[in-house]
Amino acid sequence: MLEQGLKDQIRSLFGNLKSDFVFRVEVSPSHPSRNELVDLLEEVAFCSDKTKCDILPGDDLKFTVVKNGIPSSFVFRAVPNGHEFSSLLLAVLNLDGLGKNLPDAMIEQRIKNLKGEIHLKSYISLTCTNCPDVVQALNVMAILNAAIKHEIIDGGIHQSEVEKLNIQAVPSVYLNGELLHVGRSNLGELLSKIEAAVGSVQESSSAEVDYDVVIAGGGPAGVSAAIYSARKGLKVAVVADRMGGQVTETVGIENLISVPQTTGNVLAANLKEHLLAYPVDILENRKITEVVVENGEKIIKTSLGETLKTPALIIATGASWRKLNVPGESQYIGAGVAFCAHCDGPFYKGKKVAVIGGGNSGLEAAIDLSSIATEVTLLEFADELKGDEVLQEKLKAIANVKIITGAQTLSVEGDGTKVTGLTFKHRGSGETESLVVDGIFVQIGLKANSDVVKDLVPLSATGEIEVDAHCRTNIPGVYAAGDVSVVPFKQIVIAMGEGSKAALSAFEDKLKDKLR
Repeated sequence: MLEQGLKDQIRSLFGNLKSDFVFRVEVSPSHPSRNELVDLLEEVAFCSDKTKCDILPGDDLKFTVVKNGIPSSFVFRAVPNGHEFSSLLLAVLNLDGLGKNLPDAMIEQRIKNLKGEIHLKSYISLTCTNCPDVVQALNVMAILNAAIKHEIIDGGIHQSEVEKLNIQAVPSVYLNGELLHVGRSNLGELLSKIEAAVGSVQESSSAEVDYDVVIAGGGPAGVSAAIYSARKGLKVAVVADRMGGQVTETVGIENLISVPQTTGNVLAANLKEHLLAYPVDILENRKITEVVVENGEKIIKTSLGETLKTPALIIATGASWRKLNVPGESQYIGAGVAFCAHCDGPFYKGKKVAVIGGGNSGLEAAIDLSSIATEVTLLEFADELKGDEVLQEKLKAIANVKIITGAQTLSVEGDGTKVTGLTFKHRGSGETESLVVDGIFVQIGLKANSDVVKDLVPLSATGEIEVDAHCRTNIPGVYAAGDVSVVPFKQIVIAMGEGSKAALSAFEDKLKDKLR
C-alpha cells in the first residue's frame, strides 16, 4: 500500500495532466507478481481523475501507458516499485510533455534523426540506483521517436532471460538483440551509442552562443557557481554530462550541514530544481570536447557541435571512479567486473566475490556484499586498510570476509564470457596468487576529470587542476572548483563552497577587467 504522503505527492504531480491515461495491464491470472502489479497501478491511478487501469488476461506480466487511446512505445515487464517507481510517474508526465528530465531542442532533434526501427531492451533490478536514469532516458527516446520501442525488464522476474543472456550487471541495454551498454549512464551517452550503431538521417547543426560565464559540470560545485553567477545578473550556461555529477552515485548522505539525511539522487534533483529558479541555460547530456583561449576569449566546443564563447570559464567537472587498468578488466566490465556493490551485488548471491580497495568505499562494499555472497575477499594495495576504524572493526568481525593487505592486482581472469578469478601479487614477498571468484568490485577511489584542459592549465601529479585560494588558475578568466581541483577533502559541502568562491572571483575579475 502506498503511504498517504506519497499519494499526496502523486496527486500534486498529476494535477497538471491534460491528457487521459490508462495503465493497460496484460498479466496471467496465475503470475506470482500479478496482485502486486495490479494493486500498485490501481493505487496510482486512483490519485487522479486523468488516470485509470485496464486489466486484461495475458501470458506473462507487462503493462504500457495509453495516452488518449494511443499506446506508448514503451512496455514495463516489471512491477515498478523501489527505485523504478519514479520511472513510472515520469513515464506519464513525459507523455504529457511534462517533467524536468525532458531534453533541450538540440537533443530532441538528434533523437528524431535516428535511422530505422529501433528495439531497445533494458534489464534492470529494483534495488539498482543507476537503473532509473537509463530507463527514463530510453523512455524519453521512445516518446520522442515513434520508431523506437523500449522494454523495461525486471531481471528478478524474468530470470530465464537473464540467464540465457548471461547478464551479471544492471542496467544492461540491448539494441535490436545486441548488447549496447552495461552500467550507469545518461541520455547523452546512450544516444551517442545508438547513433553510432544505427546512424542518423542528418548531421546535427552547430550553434554559436556568447555567455558572460560558462560552467563546465553540473555537480555541487558547478551548480553553486551557476547560481552565484546568475544572482549577479550574468548570462550563464552550465554544460554537463548529467546534472548532479558524482553525487548521483552516493546512496546515503548524512554530512551535508543542515540536511540530516538525504540520498544522491534526491540531492541531484534538488540541485537542478534550485538552478531552474534562475535564468541559466542548462546544456545537459553533452560533454566539453575542446577549450581554446584566443585573445582572452574562451572558446568551448561541445560533443553536439556547439561553440560557446565566454570571457570566464569555471571548470567544475568533478571526478570519476578509477579503474585498475589491468589485463581483463575492460573485457569483463558488466560480466563480473563491477563498480557498484549496491546495484550489482544481488547478482552474486551465494557466490564468491573480491573487493579491490581498502578505503571507506571498499570497506562499505565488502560489508554489504558479506550478507549476499558466500565469501568476500578484500584486497588492499597498501600494507594496512585506509578506511575509518569503525568500518574496519565491523568488517573484521564478519566471518565470511577475508582481508589481504599489501596485494597488487595483476589481472582479471575469465572464460571469455564471464569472470572466473583474478591474479594478484603479495608485494612483501613478490609471490603471485590466483583467487577464484565470480565477481570483482573495484573500489579504488576517484580520478579528476581534467583531461579536456590538461594542455591548457597546470595539473598536479594526480591530475587535479592547480588553483590559488580564489579558485583562479594561471590563465586569466579560467577557474576551477570542487573535486577536479587540488583543494583537499573531496566533500559535497566543500565543493559547494568552492563553486561559489569561483563565481565570486570571476565576478570580481570582471569588475576589475581582469578576465582577459
